[in-house]
Amino acid sequence: MPHTNHLYAIVFPSTALVGSQLDPVEFGKHFISGSSKYYAGKLIFIEIDPAYRHPFLKIEEMLKGLTPHEDGSPRATKYVSTYRVLEHIDFDALMDLYITTPEGFTLSLKTGPQGPERQPGLIRVYAEINPVSMMLLSDLSFSEFGRYITHPDTRVGAPVMMFTQVDVDVDEFLKEFESNPLLPSPIPDIHPSVLKKSILELRKMKDKHTKGLSPASPLGKISFKHLRHGFMFSSQTKCKFYPMPELKSIEETNYKFWKYM
Repeated sequence: MPHTNHLYAIVFPSTALVGSQLDPVEFGKHFISGSSKYYAGKLIFIEIDPAYRHPFLKIEEMLKGLTPHEDGSPRATKYVSTYRVLEHIDFDALMDLYITTPEGFTLSLKTGPQGPERQPGLIRVYAEINPVSMMLLSDLSFSEFGRYITHPDTRVGAPVMMFTQVDVDVDEFLKEFESNPLLPSPIPDIHPSVLKKSILELRKMKDKHTKGLSPASPLGKISFKHLRHGFMFSSQTKCKFYPMPELKSIEETNYKFWKYM
């Protein structure tokens, strides 16, 4: 029986466009535990329309080598590129997004509404995922933050950005930190006093809408349960949002993923 060819863009923990004869669930398992290359952690990837082509991405050349092994087993990965992948993929070619636990259990996400609108005074914690990996505070909504971080005048952005929001109630954090200075940070690798200082600084500067927290995102240490709303792909002209299902829904439909997420 012939194998189906898939095209996947890996967006975390690395950047790569790969061809594979594994379906998304099997691909997630292979990346975590089936490959000869050792990796222990989360995986996030998105399926790309197999008909998509771009002159920067040598997809046809890759397909020539995307053939089963001698024993007839499917070929797991055949690389197209590990450089500037997202900016060369049209958003219309982005299909389902997949998030995989360190144990190899995968959940599929479909596109949805463009994320929550801006709430005046609400400071969010954003984790940039690809191609830049940073943690920031911002009072911008998902779509506003996406346009800001992909603007040509933004010196720490990129033409296309994938990001998510970490579920942190900054007002509750400030209240608890005030009564308990030894309170652990709600964000791994970021000292609580740094978080407090950054929140207060952003609130004072009315003409500023973002404040950097860390040059490296600790996304690998954050449970999928603590990611709020979902994942956004943004450019100056387009955006594509993948909402996270409610935890109860995940538990009912994909218990193993829910257990380890």
